[in-house]
Parts: sequence; structure tokens; C-alpha cells
Amino acid sequence: MEYTQTSEKKTVSTAIDPDLKRKAQIASACFMGLGHFVFLKERVRGLFMMLFETLMILCCTPVFGLAIPKAIGGLITLGSPKPAGTPITELDHSIFMMIEGIFTLVIIGIFLILYVAQIRGARKEADEIIHRGYFFNNKEMRNHLSTKAFPIISITPALLMLAIFTLIPLLFSALIAFTNYSSPDHIPPKNLVDWVGLENFKTMFAGGIGGGANWPKAFARVAIWTVIWAFLSTLTCFFVGFMFAVFLRDKRIKIPGFFRTVFILPYAIPQMLSLFVWANLLNGTFGPINRTLQYLHIIQENIPWLSNPTLAKLTLVLVNIWIGFPYSMILTTSSMTAISQSQYEAANIDGASRWQQFRHITLPLVMYQLKPTLIMQFAGNINNFGAVFFLTSGGPNLMMGTENLTISTQGGSTDLLISWIYKLTMNTPNQYQMASVLSILVFIVLVPFALYNFMRTKAFKDGEV
Repeated sequence: MEYTQTSEKKTVSTAIDPDLKRKAQIASACFMGLGHFVFLKERVRGLFMMLFETLMILCCTPVFGLAIPKAIGGLITLGSPKPAGTPITELDHSIFMMIEGIFTLVIIGIFLILYVAQIRGARKEADEIIHRGYFFNNKEMRNHLSTKAFPIISITPALLMLAIFTLIPLLFSALIAFTNYSSPDHIPPKNLVDWVGLENFKTMFAGGIGGGANWPKAFARVAIWTVIWAFLSTLTCFFVGFMFAVFLRDKRIKIPGFFRTVFILPYAIPQMLSLFVWANLLNGTFGPINRTLQYLHIIQENIPWLSNPTLAKLTLVLVNIWIGFPYSMILTTSSMTAISQSQYEAANIDGASRWQQFRHITLPLVMYQLKPTLIMQFAGNINNFGAVFFLTSGGPNLMMGTENLTISTQGGSTDLLISWIYKLTMNTPNQYQMASVLSILVFIVLVPFALYNFMRTKAFKDGEV
């Protein structure tokens, strides 16, 4: 097809190959950017893509020290034993090799995605050129980049940062569950880490010889308490905050702003400091609460607030109400201010009582607004590390009959899964592999559960979150 195009007072005659689409696709499939460079006449764009593939190829050759094959090989083997007396700087570090291998896989994944995308891009642009009847000139190419490519170029740095600082740590944390990374026998560089497949999952769910038999018992107790804690802490904080918000909206309450300020103070104070204070107040031997109750002759013996498993759990829930209800009160108050007063006036005219107004107007409208927030609070309480760690440190010991499960598993009676994970990684012996198993379980079971419930709320479906 022959045509004449006038641009910048010049006339150019160009023939468009009807087979351009097939040629551009084949060339792009053979080498990244080749179709753009040769057939679509996008020299700069094609050159950058060709340089990217050239760099990837060079990283697989001795020119760059076989960087990619070595990284993949290190991820597979996690290092090889060295003779005795080898300097520590020359020993293989299994964890570093794993991270390098994961990083390399992510780079390869990005390369493959871009490779497929440039093949599809070559096909679409060839179609557009055939349809237009001429190639893009420089001005049109700049306009094309500004309208279509600019958003992709803008978001690419954020995606790369997300891959490096989010995807790689997630993959690393998950892969640890399939190794024996633990002290004292498998801490690099002195000792290598090995792949063990699903052995850690079998230990967690089915137990094993020796102390391994305690893991399923400890996991069941901690997992059940985690769900109970998330349910109780969410409901108690929300409805106590709801109650105070309703009370302070009553016109009979004088200076409600002052009371709201007072009630917000527990939330304004750093949680860690508040919980340290509560831990001292509730000390079973020297705590001011027990001593005051004894002085008033209300009790004869000290109450084991934090040393009895049942009382420690109850104490956690009660203290968490004191810390968490102001947030729910603020949310509920904000939601109630959006309710039209005309509805209450109509209810008064119809003779509705205060309870009926609350039940049929306030509660449904507030719950409609705050149900997604309530579900997210539930998910957040599952991982509420500070509330447990700074008050009870996960204690007291986790007992089953006369058997102390804490000795072999480090799990405590009030531990949540998140605090148990922390203890497994920070306390001696370090059991990183079991902590990784728990992390995967939290992600697989609890996060999708929260997302599923969140997406089923009417506010989310209507797009009014």
C-alpha cells in the first residue's frame, strides 16, 4: 500500500508490509525488542529492551561470573560443606544464598513478564500501524509515550520497590518453613541449612519423636485462644465504645466534650507504657490492686491476675477494653453525627421509645457504616502482638495435665500465634523454621477469612467504604 504523508512540510512515501504483524511478533519472540527496533521503527524503545535481554544473557556467562546460574544453584543446594579449618569468610552462608536466589528468581520473573508483554505490544502496535497506513513519527511517538506508556513508566519504580521490599521478604519467610533453620545445629555460616520438605508441617500437625509430640497440642491451644481473643477483644471494645458514644450523645449529659477527652486519653497514651503500668498494678505479690483489696479486707489471699491461665486471659480482655474502647467510641460518634435528626424526630412523633430508636435507627445505620472496620479490627486483633506481649509475655506456662508444653514449644497460655512466632525467633533455642510454618498458617487461614468477610459486607459491594 502506497501513501503520501506530509509532516513538517516534507512529503514521505512509505510502503506498509501487510505481513508486518507476523514479522514483528516473530522478531520480538526471538529477541526482546528486536521487532520494535527492526520492523516497527521504534529504535530507542527497541534498543533498551535489547540491552535488557543482553544484560540477562551476560549474567549467565563467565563475563559476569555466571551470576544467575550460581544464584539459582545456591538456592537449590543452600551451600556445600567445606573442609575443617576453612576460614569463616569462605564458608557458604545458606541464608544469604537463599536470599540471592529468591532475588534472582524475582528478576527472572520480571524479565519473563516484560518479554511476553513486548511480544503482545509488538502485535498491537503493528495492527495500529497497518490500520493507520503509516509508521509513527517522532512527535506521535512522544504523544504515545505520554498517554499510554507514561502511567506504566511512573508506576514501575513503585512495583520494583514492592518486589524488593515486600515480595522477596514474603518468599524468604515462607521458604524457611521448608528448611531446618534453627539453633544450635543449623545456624550459618558455621553450619549449613538444608531443605527438609514438609517435615516441619508434619511436626506441627502430627508431632514426632521426643518433644515433637507436643507441637500439635500447643498449636491447637494457641490457635483456639487466638480466635477467641480476636472475637472477644473486638466485640468488647466495639460495644463498650458504642455504649459510651450513645451515652455522650444524650442531651442530659453535661459537658460531653470533657468526658470524651478523658475517655480518649487511654488511646492517646502509648500502648506499651500503659501495659507496663497495668502489669505492675496486677502483680500477684506486690501489685497495688491486690494490696489495696487486702487492706480493705475484701480478699485474704493474693489474686493471681497474671499467673493463673484463666485469670490471665480474662485480665487481658479487660485491660484491652480500657485501651481499645476509645477508638471505637470515636468511630461510632463520627458515624452517628451523619445520621439525620429528622429520623429521630419522626420516631418521637410516632411514639418510639429511646430503646426502639436505638434498635431501629442508630444500631443499623452505624453497623452499616462500621461493619468493614469491625471486620478489619478482628483481623488486626488476631495479630495484636503488643496487648499480649507487654502484659503477660505470653505466660503463664502452657500446661496439659502435668505436662509443660512451654519447655519444648515455647508457647504460653496467653500467647497468640503472632507472639508465639516472636518467641520462636527471638528466644533460645531459635526455631525459625517452626515460626515460618506458623506465619504461613496465619496467612493462609486468617487473612483470606478476613478478606472474604470484608468483601461480603454491603458497604463494600456498594462501593461506599
